[in-house]
Amino acid sequence: MVNFSVNHSLPSDSVPAALSYRMPAEWEPHAATWLSWPHNRDSWPGQFEPVPEIWAELVGVLCQAERVQILAGGEAVMAEANKLVGHLPNVFLHDIPTNDAWTRDHGPMFLTGPAGAEPALVHWGYNAWGGKYPPFDLDRQVPRRIAEMFSFRRFEPGIILEGGAVDVNGSGSLLTTEQCLLNPNRNAGLSRAEIERYLADYCAARHVIWLGGGIAGDDTDGHIDELARFVEQRTVLAAVEDDPQDVNYEPLRDNFARLHAACDEQGRSLEVVAMPMPRPVYFGEHRLPASYMNFYIANGLVIVPQFGQPSDAGAMHTLARLFPGRRICGLRAVELAWGLGAFHCITQQQPAIRRSGFPA
Repeated sequence: MVNFSVNHSLPSDSVPAALSYRMPAEWEPHAATWLSWPHNRDSWPGQFEPVPEIWAELVGVLCQAERVQILAGGEAVMAEANKLVGHLPNVFLHDIPTNDAWTRDHGPMFLTGPAGAEPALVHWGYNAWGGKYPPFDLDRQVPRRIAEMFSFRRFEPGIILEGGAVDVNGSGSLLTTEQCLLNPNRNAGLSRAEIERYLADYCAARHVIWLGGGIAGDDTDGHIDELARFVEQRTVLAAVEDDPQDVNYEPLRDNFARLHAACDEQGRSLEVVAMPMPRPVYFGEHRLPASYMNFYIANGLVIVPQFGQPSDAGAMHTLARLFPGRRICGLRAVELAWGLGAFHCITQQQPAIRRSGFPA
């Protein structure tokens, strides 16, 4: 496992929040969506063949709404990506190699700043969800490579944090889980208060809402993007399990209760909307972390995981109600779930900023 040095003594004017940068909400305008082209067969053992086509289908939808930037380092990876999506409009391939395809977690966290501020990103440390899946040396360098390629200002906190572990409303509130951010396999020795300080400095999170744990089959130790998501400044969509005999029933019930007791950064109570879980999805004897919460919000669009179940339509209806004016697009996600993720896990939004000449 890789250890990252933690710098507790950075001057206050060197962190993003002090410079008026913030992590915007996902529904705010994007300049682009970033992806890493899939090539690691070990992530989908025995089921890799359909995965590139799923990526291509996703890219085909996204490129109608915004630019799609794809990491496709190496001759073979670049050739396959170019064959499947290189002909599409608004698609750009970059020779930046990766170990795996989970851009939400190994990619940069893009920030927005005041008008005239230079483009910026956060380069968090990365250790493949607590050292579970080595090697990850190439993935660790992705934010730096992107910053160098596009001349972004790069902030490097020195602690480990994956993008799927946090969700924000863009105005100061952040959702996360104790199971993930307090897990010693990330940043052993850091207290809750110290982690909150990093979230305040690098995400501009003035208020952190802590949920408990994650769902069965999730190898990320409770990423929030399988559990609960802001869909408006003080509205949270949260997964619920209706079957009291299901292993997910109690942890999701606890998370739902915590959200009802929580407030936003202004002290206002949250509106909490329930999103029922799909029936359990298995591959052989392995239960997969199938959840409708792994949706992705793009410009004028919401991509929703579909698991071939009657509940798929209900998930689409709920998101259509919460995002009026956006196209709700359901894409098959069963094969992605065998890799233990879905559409939010493989995407990372680059927000639009107010500056002419921005390299988007």
